[in-house]
Amino acid sequence: MTTSHPFHLSQTRRSFVGLSAAAFGALALSSCGSGAGEEIDAEAQSVGAMEDYAADTQFTAAEPFEVSMLWTDWPEVPVEDSWRIFDLIKELTNVDITLTHIPFSDATEKRSLLISAGDAPTLIPLVYTGEDSPFVSSGAVVPLSDYADKMPNFQKYVEEWELGEMINNLKQADGKYYMMPGLQEVSVPVFSLVIRKDVFEEVTGAVPNTWEEVHEGLKLIKEKYPDSVPLADGFEAQSMLNYAAHGFGTKAGWGFGDGAVEGADGTLVYAATTDEYKQLVEFFRGLVEDGLLDKESLTDSNDGSGAAGVDEKFAKETCFAASGSSGTAIEFATALEETVGEGNFSVALIPPPAGPAGDMVEPRNFWHGFMLSSEITKSENFLATLQFVDWLYFNPDARDMLRWGEKDVTYTKSDDGTIELDDEYSLDDYALNADGETDIKTDLGFSTFPAESTESRALKESYSTPEFVQYIDDVLATRTPRDPFPPTPMDETELEQASLLATPIKDAVDTATLQFIMGERDMSEWDAFVAELEAAGVDRYLELLNTARERFVEANG
Repeated sequence: MTTSHPFHLSQTRRSFVGLSAAAFGALALSSCGSGAGEEIDAEAQSVGAMEDYAADTQFTAAEPFEVSMLWTDWPEVPVEDSWRIFDLIKELTNVDITLTHIPFSDATEKRSLLISAGDAPTLIPLVYTGEDSPFVSSGAVVPLSDYADKMPNFQKYVEEWELGEMINNLKQADGKYYMMPGLQEVSVPVFSLVIRKDVFEEVTGAVPNTWEEVHEGLKLIKEKYPDSVPLADGFEAQSMLNYAAHGFGTKAGWGFGDGAVEGADGTLVYAATTDEYKQLVEFFRGLVEDGLLDKESLTDSNDGSGAAGVDEKFAKETCFAASGSSGTAIEFATALEETVGEGNFSVALIPPPAGPAGDMVEPRNFWHGFMLSSEITKSENFLATLQFVDWLYFNPDARDMLRWGEKDVTYTKSDDGTIELDDEYSLDDYALNADGETDIKTDLGFSTFPAESTESRALKESYSTPEFVQYIDDVLATRTPRDPFPPTPMDETELEQASLLATPIKDAVDTATLQFIMGERDMSEWDAFVAELEAAGVDRYLELLNTARERFVEANG
């Protein structure tokens, strides 16, 4: 079985509303200019466009044209000349996709360089909220909010899935947004705690619901399995801190974003300076001190495949709980089948445990979407391109195709919406049809990153295990999403100032957080750590964020 990582892990840390440190850093690479310019009349550049294009209809260009696309290469899933996906898209739409490749290892930096040099292809995917900010003032990318009326599928599902307020929060300082996000009908944390359910139930009598119950359960498991270090992360601590932080009333890890949280007086404060963040750090430090949290799994590099060998520890029964997604749970189960034997264990992804702040989980989120290079506004195919990307990203049939392949060839869909792979085909990432001779991902190019972006609940459940469907139900029934984090869109001058502050401050937070958790720095030095952030300019940084937020509230209510 191939390594399971259905949600590409490096980008997950940026899947939250708010400008990330990565986006601040990209500012230095973005081009300078006089702004996005005047709105273009797309109707006047309509070669290839459909006159009767509408939501839930097949887009087929009136005349063939090309769309260039930026493609991130994951080492274990190289693009093959034999991939069916691009030929099928051309047959359906009359659009030929041509690829510009960038490596996974430094995809964000390579993307920024291409955009700043004016060499970016038309379609720029794998863009998370906030990552359009560095390119606003230069006019390097299209203000897509100006053309949302040309995208009927986008409009329909924003309304049906009640995402309008979230879309409003995408606005930059000029009142426009420059990326179209991936839309999710239901939003639950992708990553949480994957546990050996059978062991927890045997040793503790129940699946843990809170972090304190996790702590107590791990101690009992350690007593029964003394050679184990029962809890691991596998994602450089970024995953566990992310989903745990919400129960502590803060944000951390992948979800740290711009670092801003609301203080008691309603103004923004820096998360890492708060008592809630300190309490989060102290909790995980205690797990390390008790020999319950695998320090190696907090430091091993995440190359994009994730898990950092934790599956082997699961297989050897030296680990019984770890960070992961639904795909990670499948990976752990596959490893256990080789050692413990099929039917002799139960692995489950459980809702993020509740903490001192209650049963809170991350705010309802978008997933990765796209930007368009502003060069497309000069093309006679501009309107047709808008229609094409609207179909590709938001049309239900297109979403089925990107995930499952060719209808009535690789898969069938019944009247009740049930999707089944043909026996000849497999999807190893989800352990589907293991005996199929052709994997629809590695052999045909389906179920790669474009498939992740927009999903109805039915599509999400179509490839998920019953256990993950149960996870969705459990999270929706027992957990409370936090309110969206306040938008802080900045103008060009503010971004330049913030970019000089954000990265070194965040680097200091990441370093110190691990030092405290690993026991390499005494908690008596916490005040000194906060003073280090103040010396690095965190107060000035917060002033920039609060100014931007106040301006956004005045403009948008």
